[in-house]
Amino acid sequence: MNLKEKQRHKSTFKRELDRFADKLESYVSTDKGDWTVKGFIDVFKNIYTISADTKIISKILEIHIFPQLLQFAEEHGYKIIFAEKQNWYPDITFIESKNEQVKFALDIKTTFRRNNKTAGFTLGSHGAYFKERDKDKNIQFPYNQYLGHYCLGVIYSRTMASEDFPETDIFQVEELQEEFDKPNKKVGEREVTTVKNLKSITSVIRDFDFFAAEKWKIASDKQGSGNTANIGSIVDIDDLKNENGIFSQLGEEWFDEYWINHGSATMIKDGKPIKITTLKDFLDFKGRTDLWNKIISKTYNKKTK
Repeated sequence: MNLKEKQRHKSTFKRELDRFADKLESYVSTDKGDWTVKGFIDVFKNIYTISADTKIISKILEIHIFPQLLQFAEEHGYKIIFAEKQNWYPDITFIESKNEQVKFALDIKTTFRRNNKTAGFTLGSHGAYFKERDKDKNIQFPYNQYLGHYCLGVIYSRTMASEDFPETDIFQVEELQEEFDKPNKKVGEREVTTVKNLKSITSVIRDFDFFAAEKWKIASDKQGSGNTANIGSIVDIDDLKNENGIFSQLGEEWFDEYWINHGSATMIKDGKPIKITTLKDFLDFKGRTDLWNKIISKTYNKKTK
């Protein structure tokens, strides 16, 4: 497949993914912006509120939009394969039904707003499968078989601070009860609160932003979490939604080369050997300081003014 064909397939997939992302807010939230998921229900019609824990919310959000992903694939002629193991990349592989050479990787990334302007994700490993692109360790297909690597980003606001949100309130809802139902007053030692309708239960999250982005276009030059080999995203919400990451004017080749060498390439700086962990140092190491002005980052811009 030549470069022109690859770009055509990528443009089509991204356009379809953008339209899909635009529809998801109305699917998962009420007119007031609250999450339509209120909790878990048991056979006794007790509703247990959802913890504010980000891992729990992320998993439930994925389950919530799962039917929409299946519909998206069917409408646009893709087969989908979900990651066989929890730590495999990507979350979902899309394969064009008419041409199995056309593969796209999609990770679902969810996070909460730190304030009105910032949020951040980890964008996957820059370890084995990222470096050895013809191998299939911890990845559904070798990295270089995918025409593009995308994120479906979900940004939301917590209804209240996580430490203030009750972990396991239990409710019974009048509109769900039938004439012969006896409302529970307690579950074990726990009190049960009766409310008029489901909307009376506070949603743990609200105010969603969904967006689609190519991974390299929203990447930063920093690791996403501690000592693990994860690529971190930029954190400005507007830049995330507009794919305005630090590499966005440099190109995917620079993103690839930087992250393949991150933390292993060494340069001499001020007379001392240092591991290269910033894009500016990497361009200096490559003798391309002429490209510094193409680094897109609010942090860099502030430092270089």
